[in-house]
Amino acid sequence: MSRTRSVALPLLPVALALLVVSSAFTEASAAPPARTPTPTVKEALTETAYLAGGCFWGMEDLLRKIPGVVETEVGYTGGTFSHPSYADVSTGKTGHAESVRVVFNPKVLTYETLLEKGFFRMHDPTTLNRQGNDVGTQYRSAIFYVSEEQRRVAEAVKARVDKSGKWPRPVVTAITPAGEFTPAEAYHQDYLVKNPNGYTCHYMRD
Repeated sequence: MSRTRSVALPLLPVALALLVVSSAFTEASAAPPARTPTPTVKEALTETAYLAGGCFWGMEDLLRKIPGVVETEVGYTGGTFSHPSYADVSTGKTGHAESVRVVFNPKVLTYETLLEKGFFRMHDPTTLNRQGNDVGTQYRSAIFYVSEEQRRVAEAVKARVDKSGKWPRPVVTAITPAGEFTPAEAYHQDYLVKNPNGYTCHYMRD
């Protein structure tokens, strides 16, 4: 009897150790797999467009009223250096265009519709480096695309508008990759909301 106990007792700690390891392995195997972080609701549900077509005051005021647009911001893009000011851009020598960052819900408003029914109707896309009384490269007509799909859609819409006969001259809108966008100074944001009688040369054409 004593011999049996002397053999069995040392085995008990080993058995317990095996039980603990087995239990830990089972729990680890049963644990749920790590989840990849999901985009925020805003990131998942919206798309962004960068559009230029003359003074950004009038552009923004019309764009913000289009159903499906959830956010607008005026600024500068397409230029040769970072963080330009209005004073820099207004010289017409920096390559920047006054532009609008448009965040929209593609389930309500497609990029194609935004361009064809909005952008190409609210300004004259046939005047090179000019919109109304505003003259200079900063007032050019341009679409700054953020994806190959946006480029494809922009090219197709531009060609369709050009062939439509609605404009007496060729459409000169530039379609180029989006670069750095610098928000304009605070007083430019929602300018025509703050100044209802302020200057604009933009309106929706039939």
